[in-house]
Amino acid sequence: MELIRGIHNIRPKHKGCVLTIGNFDGVHLGHQAVIKGLIQDAKQYQLPSTVMIFEPQPQEYFRKSDAPARLTRLRDKLALLSQLGVERVICIKFNEKFANQFADEFVEHVLVEKLGVAALTVGDDFRFGKGRSGNYQMLQISGATHGFNVKSTASLRQKDCRVSSTAIRLALSQGDIHLANEMLGRTYSVIGKVVHGWKKGRELGFPTANIPLKRQVSPLSGVYCVQVTVASKIYYGVANIGTKPTFNGKRTLLEAHLFDFNCDLYGQIIEVAPVHKLRDEIKFDSFAQLTAQISRDVDEAKAYFDLI
Repeated sequence: MELIRGIHNIRPKHKGCVLTIGNFDGVHLGHQAVIKGLIQDAKQYQLPSTVMIFEPQPQEYFRKSDAPARLTRLRDKLALLSQLGVERVICIKFNEKFANQFADEFVEHVLVEKLGVAALTVGDDFRFGKGRSGNYQMLQISGATHGFNVKSTASLRQKDCRVSSTAIRLALSQGDIHLANEMLGRTYSVIGKVVHGWKKGRELGFPTANIPLKRQVSPLSGVYCVQVTVASKIYYGVANIGTKPTFNGKRTLLEAHLFDFNCDLYGQIIEVAPVHKLRDEIKFDSFAQLTAQISRDVDEAKAYFDLI
């Protein structure tokens, strides 16, 4: 899969494509249905299947820290799109200049002149351009003028509810990981590089592999039974996702304690899949209380995985 970073990197050789535009956060079953249709159209037109995404996502730009939690970071999103067979991804830097571009300028300059779009798929609620002036109806008119076909994404329904990133975030926040996984069409997980932490877990007798979530607001918070993949091998454990309030922490961090594991993980990429929520994150009055609770969490997680 080819990745094009920014409008300025779109070259003449990229002109001519079948395109869909969106955040594709989570690349869930609804997104997968859209991609399937995109690839079918690409074969029909004999042009590259192309997905346009934004970084940061528009709501992250406009709402800052109040933006919805991400389901997938950029790296993971690209990997999932590649696995679905997408040939090309254009990642647009969403900044003030792009946000203030008029809708008709975007259509003429990007979609027509640079990309030569033959067919475009967007949601019927898709809005773009300065003041959100561009919409599905405007694109249909532009398509008729410039000679490209426009169709809407049909919302995929599962168990009488719309599959959406918002619904998945809600399921995760409520601890319904099974429902979230059903809508995703795969197991929800966090993939990241293990970094050095405060070593407090080691001091308390429960060493952890720490993954910083950086600017990403986590859709999960609390203590979970987890399945951890390290170099293609699966381990079980317990993980805390939060800010470590007992230590007055500020950054959101994923800390996973792996059972029966003694190797050094610093610098390695691991995948942590929460499978069951044990409890919410709590601020304890003392380290002794925290240690006692972690011990109970470990026992509960081992019992959940039938390791006792």
